[in-house]
Amino acid sequence: MAEATESPASIQQLRQVRLDKLTELREAGLDPFRNRFHPDHTSAEALAAYREEAEPGEGEPAEQPRVAVAGRIVAFRVMGKASFLKLLDRDGRIQCYLRREEIGEEEYRRFRKQDLGDFAGVEGRLFRTKTGEITVAAERVVLLGKSLLPLPEKWHGLADEEQRHRQRYLDLIVNEDSRRRFFLRSEVIREIRQFLWERSFTEVETPVLQSVSGGAAARPFTTHMHALGTDFALRIALELHLKRLLVGGMDRVYELGRVFRNEGLSRRHNPEFTMLELYEAYSDYRGMMELVRSLLQRVAERVLGTTSIERADGTVLELGGEWAERRYRDLIVEHTGEPDWFALPSAAKIEKARALGIEVDAEREDFEISNQVFEKRIEPTLVQPTFVTHLPKELIPLAKTAPDDPESAEVFELCINGQEIAPAYTEQNDPLVQREAFARQAGEEIQRIDEDFLEALEHGMPPAGGMGIGIDRLVLLLTGAAHIRDTILFPPVRPLVPAGETETEKGADGPTP
Repeated sequence: MAEATESPASIQQLRQVRLDKLTELREAGLDPFRNRFHPDHTSAEALAAYREEAEPGEGEPAEQPRVAVAGRIVAFRVMGKASFLKLLDRDGRIQCYLRREEIGEEEYRRFRKQDLGDFAGVEGRLFRTKTGEITVAAERVVLLGKSLLPLPEKWHGLADEEQRHRQRYLDLIVNEDSRRRFFLRSEVIREIRQFLWERSFTEVETPVLQSVSGGAAARPFTTHMHALGTDFALRIALELHLKRLLVGGMDRVYELGRVFRNEGLSRRHNPEFTMLELYEAYSDYRGMMELVRSLLQRVAERVLGTTSIERADGTVLELGGEWAERRYRDLIVEHTGEPDWFALPSAAKIEKARALGIEVDAEREDFEISNQVFEKRIEPTLVQPTFVTHLPKELIPLAKTAPDDPESAEVFELCINGQEIAPAYTEQNDPLVQREAFARQAGEEIQRIDEDFLEALEHGMPPAGGMGIGIDRLVLLLTGAAHIRDTILFPPVRPLVPAGETETEKGADGPTP
């Protein structure tokens, strides 16, 4: 069999050994990368096909189904005239038992030269070993793909987080939790689409490259389109184009798309992320409350089988039932212990915020000071699902002002597990008020006013509710992953520096986050 992964030999030496085997196979007239094998069962399907009612004994193997399985060899044990191996496929692992007498002397000899990491196909009948493991008794073994580089050790070979992100393919091979998390992510997206389809939403695609990047206050990534001779930005939100579709008569629309914000990296933030945004005509932020609660409860039940999610510290997040609702201003007053907080001048707010251990830039706008208190001190305490409503209208220029509170907007932020999961608004559809709100925005991060969007509003947009959910954050919540980069298959990483080239020559601007 192949070398053990803990061999002290260098990677290049191990690769050469495998290259020599590759040459030997080809000289023998064998194709090490053949494609004529058709598995009829995955590992899970094969295990499920085993007939428990079959009588054990001499006739048992013949009474069990015959299966063809294929996957990567991830374990191998040789016992003279017989060997055990385990194949890894998309569903998991299955054990195979090979006997020289069954598959033939020559085939068995060739098989003994396969390596960990090779792909193989196995055909045979199922049986249960003395230790109780359902196994394929191999009648035929086929090499389907030769691995030239050894796999990392299961426990020590892929411990570095950056390597796991950089070489996600290896992480998926050796890390069962990682494999499960990314399959679960796909199930989450499937259930979201099914839920929205049942509610008559239409999925659409809107431009990633935009001449005016709007819908959020964020620094965009920029590029130049040579064909049109103009600069474009990668979108920072999906909102403004989806609202154009409301104008056009598409009353229920959504997009699951990539969004790009040229900002920091943290445990809960990534510059490139997947966003669900949806808009429903003739609804409002109250309608969005019902929708997001129903959506997340459905996803949890269908994907996890429960609405109760246990955190690492033992706390149980309960997504079922009704959810709490709190007003933003009430939370600020409770936390600061200052009943007149919103009547205080900015300087007094800054002083009190610093007394709470929150460092606030003196140049911040008054509403931003309050929001720093909320984000730094209050949001992390909102563990169970909580709708925080009536945020300052300056924070959400695309939402309608609340009729019962002219200083706030008809919005909510859904907070779960100490982080924002979904913001939603009663959407502003008055083009004149919207223009005034855009004009009031100031600061380096705010983009140009989207005149085409305002012109679309002037053609008339129905009243509507809108909502966004960050898919990466949702998967973070549902799986208990430690870092948002663990929910993204290929997160951004700093390019490796070629041998002989310095960090300065690569234009490095600091350590890899």
